[in-house]
Parts: sequence; structure tokens; C-alpha cells
Amino acid sequence: MLTIDGSEGEGGGQVLRSSLAMSLVTTTPLHMVKIRAKRKKPGLMRQHLTAVQAAKQVGRAEVEGDDIGSQNLRFQPNSIAPGPYRFAVGTAGSATLVLQTVLPPLLTASARSTLTLEGGTHNPFAPPFDFLHDSFLPLVNTMGPTVTARLERPGFYPAGGGRLSVGIEPSVRLAGFSLLDRGEVRRRTARAIVSRLPRSIAERELAVVARKLGFSTDELQVEEIADPRGPGNVVMITIQSEHVTEVFTEFGSRGVRAEKVADRAADAAERYLAGNAPVGEHLADQLLIPLALAGGGSFRTFPPTQHTLTNIEVLKQFLNVEITPWQVDSDTWQIDVKAG
Repeated sequence: MLTIDGSEGEGGGQVLRSSLAMSLVTTTPLHMVKIRAKRKKPGLMRQHLTAVQAAKQVGRAEVEGDDIGSQNLRFQPNSIAPGPYRFAVGTAGSATLVLQTVLPPLLTASARSTLTLEGGTHNPFAPPFDFLHDSFLPLVNTMGPTVTARLERPGFYPAGGGRLSVGIEPSVRLAGFSLLDRGEVRRRTARAIVSRLPRSIAERELAVVARKLGFSTDELQVEEIADPRGPGNVVMITIQSEHVTEVFTEFGSRGVRAEKVADRAADAAERYLAGNAPVGEHLADQLLIPLALAGGGSFRTFPPTQHTLTNIEVLKQFLNVEITPWQVDSDTWQIDVKAG
């Protein structure tokens, strides 16, 4: 049984999710200790527990320690069981983070799977649905599988209530890829979404994006959520290039001016456009697992975050794979993945 110390590296929920995904893929028994030890509230929260329960179902696993607040988990997977599943976080906890846990084993399963995920779809500190749909999944689909995703109802923190559906046509094996430049920028868009909040908030945000990034009126879109479950606001800037699409997100929150929210999103997009790397910091985290499973590939990104470095160390404990980050220039790093 492989023991993973959840306090190592970034010490948060990503260590748990990556470990569960790799345990499923490799059928390696897992003992995880000090789960989320570096967080203000350590141990399993509702969204983490849902991820454990989802992994348990998909892997027909035997589990001990799957309780709210638990910092110690034993996970013994058996075989991957593709099929239809429904996983509900039950709070505004992120449904997309639950998807992170079960998607890797289902990419190479023996048959098609469908997932219905309920909870938060647009949460701070988690990949929003749009990032998965526009940025991450198109790259996964170049590797052999066909993964489709549909947002049925958005769910913002703290109300939650969102729902998304995912269809997974697996591939016997994954093919790696090389993503070293973004190519020409083909399309730029900025969306300001409001749920149960005044439209004027979105309009103020887009005015900032237009001023800072030079977006035209045709590149700006206000979206008001029909039948909202609760209040919410997010600014999304999408840069579609020849080889990759990146999505930059900033969430509104009580006491923070709309202009400040938009300013942060615009700064992130501006930094990306000024650099040479095709892969942003968050997408870099997401690409490590599929490329490691493929046994090869490479991409260029910005200086790797603690999340990325921690994820690399987790993967190396499950797979015979070399993952090497190295500096290309002052702002660009390359991450190479090779079978060991």
C-alpha cells in the first residue's frame, strides 16, 4: 500500500484528487495521511468527500476514513467500472473538482461513461466549467478519447445548485502531444456573467476590459443567468489561438468593486499575451495527468506554481515516468514528460 503525505508541497485538495485518480488508473492501494493539512480547515470537506465517494464507485473500491473532517484515508481500488453516474456535492463545493478525480481512469476504460455532476460550477479556487470546456477538454480530445461537456445550470458560490453533464468515449491508450507555441491569436472574447445581481455590474466590468485590452464591442458580452439559484458574478476572458485556448477568470465578491474584479482578469490575460508560453498556470496543472498517462509529451508554460510541482511529485510516486521542468527564458518554462 502506497502512503501519501497530504501535507507535502501545496498541502491541499489537489494532492488528494491526483492520488485518487492515480490509484484508480494503476489499481494501487492508497493510504493517505494528513489530508489537506495546510488548509485552515484540514481534512475532507464536502467536495473532497464527494470526490472520494465518486472514486469509490468508479473503481469498485474498499474505503476507510471517508468521513467529513477525516485526515486519514485508506483506498483499495479494484476494477474500473464505466457507465452512467450521478455525483452531487450537496453544497456549493466544486463539481468540476470531482470530475478531475474520476475523468483520468474513465479516459481509457472499456466502455463509454456518462457523468452528471451537481454542485458549484463557477467557484473561486476551482476550474470553472468554461475553462474545462474551452481549454482543457479540447486538448484531451487530441489524445484519443472524445469527451463532451454541457452546462445544464450554473451554480455560483455560496448557493451552488449547478449541474453539468459529461460524456466520455474512451480510447485504448492516450497519445501525447507537444505544445510549445500558441500560434496566432484567432479570437478574443470577454464575458461578464451576473446571477441575481444588477446588469450594470457586468457592464462596468466589460468597460474595464475594453479599456485595458482594447477589446471591441463585438468582443464583449453581458450574460444574465435565467432562473438563478443565487447571486454570483464572474469575468471570463478567452484567448483562442491556433494551437490552444486559454480562459482567464476572476470572481466578484462582496465588498470588491466591479472594476477591481475586471482589472485582475485583464491583468492575467495581458500577462499571458505578453509572454511566449502557450499554457497558463492552471492549464499546466491539468495537463500533467493525461500526459503522464500517455507516457510522453511536452508543453511550455510560465514559471511552475507550487500546485504544479506538487502534482509532479505525486504522479512520480504512482507511475514510472520522468517529468522534468526546465527554464527556457526569464518567463518561460518547458515541462517534458517521458516514460521511465
